[in-house]
Amino acid sequence: MTPRMPKISVIMPAYNVDGYVRRAVESLQHQTFENFELLVVDDGSTDRTGQILDSIADRDIRVNVYHLQNGGAPAARNYALDRARGRYVMFMDADDWAEPHMLQDMLSFAERNSLELVVAGFYIDTYYGKADEHTTEVKACADAVYHTQEEFRAAAFRLFDENQLYPPWNKLFLRSRIEDLHIRFRPTFWDDFPFVLDYVRDVQRVGVISQPYYHFIRQRSESETARWRPDMYAKREEEHTWMLDLYKHWGLLGDAASNEMIQRRYIERLIGCIENVCNPKCQLSEKDKCRQIEEMITSQRAQVAVVTARPRSKMMAAMLMPIKQKNVALAYQEGKFISFVKRHNTKMFATLKANR
Repeated sequence: MTPRMPKISVIMPAYNVDGYVRRAVESLQHQTFENFELLVVDDGSTDRTGQILDSIADRDIRVNVYHLQNGGAPAARNYALDRARGRYVMFMDADDWAEPHMLQDMLSFAERNSLELVVAGFYIDTYYGKADEHTTEVKACADAVYHTQEEFRAAAFRLFDENQLYPPWNKLFLRSRIEDLHIRFRPTFWDDFPFVLDYVRDVQRVGVISQPYYHFIRQRSESETARWRPDMYAKREEEHTWMLDLYKHWGLLGDAASNEMIQRRYIERLIGCIENVCNPKCQLSEKDKCRQIEEMITSQRAQVAVVTARPRSKMMAAMLMPIKQKNVALAYQEGKFISFVKRHNTKMFATLKANR
């Protein structure tokens, strides 16, 4: 039976994922912890996603399915948040899956330490070729409990560095805090990052579990990460502004380790923006592509970042040279090469990205 007040509300938007959603939901049904509710929002799917979810919900009273017109993942998550009843909230994507001890371990850790936020390790499984071939990358930080804002803020740069603070799905959030702060997902692509930033801005008690539980799947060619984005550069600029604002609010812009992380994060993502411009689906002419790349690499932000950043590999140091030299032609050729590898050799691209 569904508990009157479930401990955890798991929120899952779902859009045209009929080949994946059953695995995602079943990984929750097989959890060792059973006192949860799953709120799945079928975001106007045109395939069999809605039918699969309804058939699952008919057999499991913990699964609640809502069918909406397509409004995007942010609206779907917000719709479910308005209906969540759990003490804690967790988010999950409908094409990912979770290890069976995830909810139990994260909840126990949260309650044992009176935490407002639990952050756990996760896997990035990148599929390529045929059958079940994939690479697996683990993102995790050492076990820790930060009892004060100051402790968490001083250590946050390490969590950012390991991608622990960007996504919403490797975390357990205290729902009362979400509601007290009136936090919701913003109507934009890559909506999860600002949600997390809003939550951690003044968070008090944070715990980190090194054990990875969540499997983030990179597989579908139509996924967000594989598309050309005409506004990617503007979005990255906006994200960098958010990071600077957060660390200004924390009083840590003068902290050397934190500032290096922020600047390295920016310059690494700038390379992604250059690759995005070089995507064959980009509708700009070659001249306009080079003009846009010139704007990116000669900006004051880019030059500050490339001087401040300390690359963690020789490969990344080499990739930064065109930016450091303001060499547009070389940056363009580099972007074309990265785009080619990304499109034609998923395994190599994932391996290089993991070791950048």
